[in-house]
Amino acid sequence: MTGTRPTVLAWLGLAARLVAGVVWIVAGGLKVAEPEASVNAVRAYQLLPSSLAEPVGLALPAVELVVGLALVLGVLARGAAVVSALLFGAFIVGIASVWARGIEIDCGCFGGGGAKAGAASAYPWEIARDAALLAASLLVASLRRTPLALDSLLFAPRPEERATTHEGAMN
Repeated sequence: MTGTRPTVLAWLGLAARLVAGVVWIVAGGLKVAEPEASVNAVRAYQLLPSSLAEPVGLALPAVELVVGLALVLGVLARGAAVVSALLFGAFIVGIASVWARGIEIDCGCFGGGGAKAGAASAYPWEIARDAALLAASLLVASLRRTPLALDSLLFAPRPEERATTHEGAMN
């Protein structure tokens, strides 16, 4: 039975890796074609000096795409999951900040962004979504390997990992 637990956890890690990765690919893909909208979304949070809002807004879609592709492909997945967790944490802080300050904006998570009347009603959902994705990212970061990852082909497993994998396969 001990071999089953790591196998189940590894498959949960795969699901978490794929869900977070697809979310990043969709979010970055929707923003990459409209760089000015991405910059405006960053500005709408009123957290960064305007001199930083533009470079952050321009870089964010590319970072999201790279992190998403790394997670989906399982290439340097643990590092990508750490970056993913940091980004989701920053987004939670950003949304909570505008909510606390009474600023109503479209979060810009999947394109768009900027002032939007009545947007505050979506903040709890956006924070909950990002918290779930933060948890998924932390799970992936905590695991050495997940199934169907290119990391397994690129980096040889440690001897203790081979024993766990074989033990799990036999149970």
